[in-house]
Amino acid sequence: SAQIADLQQKLLDADNGDRAKQRWDSIATILEAKCALKYLLGELVSSKVQESKLQSGLQQSQASCSDAQKMLMEERNHIAEMEAEFQNQILVQEQQHQEKVNHSSWK
Repeated sequence: SAQIADLQQKLLDADNGDRAKQRWDSIATILEAKCALKYLLGELVSSKVQESKLQSGLQQSQASCSDAQKMLMEERNHIAEMEAEFQNQILVQEQQHQEKVNHSSWK
């Protein structure tokens, strides 16, 4: 039944496509041509508005992505600095410990 429904939908889609083509092919008067042209221009304007909205959204997303990448790099640099500081503190503590061990062995 799913296959039958799928085939029926395909037939309807094909029929609607044929009807649309027949409508355009059957334009015979200037008035019909004007109506068709008006419709097409309306669709063009609608598409341009949609394109503009999508372009604006894309630009906003790109700016947000750029900001996020900048923040990520700053955080990575901060972590690297903290890690270097931590390693330095470990080295200082190891040296202090070694000095204590050496100092105790001298006594």
